[in-house]
Amino acid sequence: MLAKCYSGALCGVNARTVEIEVCAASGSIQFTLVGLPDQAVKEAKDRVAAAIGNSGYRKIESNVTVNLAPADVRKEGPIYDLPIAVALLAATAKVECPDLADYALVGELALSGEVRRTQGILPIVLEMRRIGKKGILVPMDNAAEAAIVDGIDVYPVHTLREATDFLAGKLPLEPVKEDLGLLVAAGRDSCDDFSDVKGQDFAKRAIEVAVAGGHNLLMVGSPGAGKTMLARRIPSILPPFTVEEALEVTRIHSVAGELKGERSLVVQRPFRAPHHTVSDIGLLGGGAHPQPGEVSLAHRGVLFLDEFPEFKRSVLEVLRQPLEDGHVSIARAAAACDFPSRFMLVAAMNPCPCGYADDPKHLCRCSQRQIAAYRSKISGPLLDRIDIQIGLPPVACHELMDLPPGEPSKVIRARVIAARERQHARFAGIPGTYCNADMRSRDLARFCRLDAAAQDKMRFILQALDLSARAYDRVLKVARTIADLAGSDEVTDDHVAEACTYRELDRNYWN
Repeated sequence: MLAKCYSGALCGVNARTVEIEVCAASGSIQFTLVGLPDQAVKEAKDRVAAAIGNSGYRKIESNVTVNLAPADVRKEGPIYDLPIAVALLAATAKVECPDLADYALVGELALSGEVRRTQGILPIVLEMRRIGKKGILVPMDNAAEAAIVDGIDVYPVHTLREATDFLAGKLPLEPVKEDLGLLVAAGRDSCDDFSDVKGQDFAKRAIEVAVAGGHNLLMVGSPGAGKTMLARRIPSILPPFTVEEALEVTRIHSVAGELKGERSLVVQRPFRAPHHTVSDIGLLGGGAHPQPGEVSLAHRGVLFLDEFPEFKRSVLEVLRQPLEDGHVSIARAAAACDFPSRFMLVAAMNPCPCGYADDPKHLCRCSQRQIAAYRSKISGPLLDRIDIQIGLPPVACHELMDLPPGEPSKVIRARVIAARERQHARFAGIPGTYCNADMRSRDLARFCRLDAAAQDKMRFILQALDLSARAYDRVLKVARTIADLAGSDEVTDDHVAEACTYRELDRNYWN
C-alpha cells in the first residue's frame, strides 16, 4: 500500500517542497530510505520504529521503502521523523488518514513518541502555504513561530499518537493564530535610550545622520569615550519594523536556530556584536551545509564590530561584498545559497594599540610605527565603504556631572522616520533602493545635484582630503541625508560642508 504526505527541505533562508512517499509491501522485513538523505535522516528508521511501538501501535513487519522526492535535493536533519512515521502507519493500514496528502508535517520524534521542536520551521510553513496545503502539523514548541504565517492552518501536536488521531478524524485540534501587527507593535520600545548619554553631541548628530540614511559608521576614540554606549543605543532610533521586515528577519533567525522557542517573531531591529575572534565563516556564513552568519543575522539591523583592528584582516575583507551588494552568495559542494545581508555597519576602535594617541590627558606609549601598523589593519577599500568616520574626544568626569540628560531616543527617532519617509517616496519604483546609502551612481546624478556654491565647496574639500572617487560618492549620499533631515529638496553648500566633517579621519589620519 502507498501513502504520501509533504514536508520541506531548507535551502538557505528558503525551503523546497519534499514529498514523503511510503510503500509497504509483503516480503522480507526491511526498511529502505532513499532520496539523498544525510546521516540524521538515515537514523530516522530507528527513531520511527521505537516511537511507533511506544505510541501503542504494533510493530511494522513489512518491506518498507521510503522515498524523499525530489531525489536530487539533499535532505538534512530529523525534521522528517513525524511525516515518515505517519505515512508509514497509513501505508500499513494501522491508521485511516484519507486526507493525508492535503497536510504537511514537520517534527523530530523522541523514542517515546513525543514530537520535539526543530529549527527552520518558518520557511517550511511559508513554502507549504505557497503550494496550497490545507494545513501543517508542527511540534508544540514551534507552534507560535509557525502561526505567524497567514493563509495556512497550523496545528501543534505533542505526540505521534495525537497527530495520527487528528488526521484520522478522531481528535479535533484547533489551529493556532498569532496577530503579527500586535507582535510587531509590542517590540518597538528599547530599554537603552540616548537620554542616558551626556555630552558627545557631535557623535550623536553623526549617528542620527547615519541612521537616517542607512550609512555605515566608524567611531575612533580612546577607552571610555563612549563608543560602545553610543553604538548599543542605535537600535532605539532605527525606524520600527514593518510586518514584512519582521517576517523576513524572523525567517533568517529561524533557519539559524536563534529563536529557541523563546519568541515567535523578531520584533526589534537586530543588534549583533560578534567578538573579534570570529572566523570569516562565522561572520559571513557558510560551512559544509551553509548557514547564515553574523552579517545575515544583522539583516535590517546593526552589525557592531568593537575593537575593529583586532579582527583578522581576512575576516574584515569578506565584509566588502555584503556591504556593497546587500546579500551574501555562498557556494559549497552540498549547495549554493544566497543570504540577505542589508545591515548598518557600526565599527569602533582605539586610535592606537594603547588607546591614548589622541587623548590630551593621557600619555601614549606607542611609537609612530606601531600606530601606523595598527591603523593599517583597516584596508582602504573597506574604509571607502564606511560613509561616516568620526573621532570621539573623551569627556571628563566632572563635566559629566554638570551636563543635563541627552535628547530622548523617541525624539531623535521621529526625525529619522521623517527623513526615511522622504527617501521612500523618492525611491519608489527603484528596485533595491530603500535609503540614501543604497543609491547607485545613476541615482546620485539624479537626486544629488549640487548648485555652483556647493560644487565649489565640494571641489575644495576633495582636494584637501584627497578623497577617492568612491569616497566622493559617499559624501554626496551623506549630504543628501542631511538635506532630508532638514526637510530640504536641494543639497546646499551647508549640507556638503557638514557631510565632509564626517570624513575627518580620512586620508591624512590613516596615512
